Amino acid sequence: MQRTLVIMVKEPRPGRVKTRLGRDIGMVGAAWWFRHQTRSLIRRLRDPRWQIVLAVSPDREGLTSSIWPADLPRAAQGRGNLGDRMARMLKGMPKGPVCLIGADIPGISRGHIARAFKALGSAQMVFGPAPDGGYWLVGAQRFGALSPSLFRDVRWSTEHALADTLASVSDTRVEMLDQLRDIDTVADLKR
Repeated sequence: MQRTLVIMVKEPRPGRVKTRLGRDIGMVGAAWWFRHQTRSLIRRLRDPRWQIVLAVSPDREGLTSSIWPADLPRAAQGRGNLGDRMARMLKGMPKGPVCLIGADIPGISRGHIARAFKALGSAQMVFGPAPDGGYWLVGAQRFGALSPSLFRDVRWSTEHALADTLASVSDTRVEMLDQLRDIDTVADLKR
């Protein structure tokens, strides 16, 4: 079965991406950082062991954007909160293990992704925790076999996001990966 790595990306336009970082360094600087970070991440994570799919936002603009590599398949994130969009991406991928990440985690390597897919050999789900209480990766063997309550009642962008998500899948075999930091503020960039 095909392994799929979904990378959630937004068009890197000032005021549309990394707005908390933008309050610290300016919206143009934040958009510039995100654009270069995303390009570097995609280059670094290309690997014949999995297929990369870009989950793009906004939908129409992202599907036709010349910013992202033309050879990578794209899927529109669609409407809803982060949980709605992540669930849509996990459900919409081909059969086989799927891992989903954000594009704002500079520390991700191919080794992290390989470990996530390996964990899905025995676990139903895998998470990469972040120090702020969220997570940088969520992976699933097959979405259809998972709890329909996944991502419900999650307090997104808070220190409770991972705990809330784990509570929504309490009857699921879960494995945790290394902790990695995402970039939300200038303090995160300095670390």
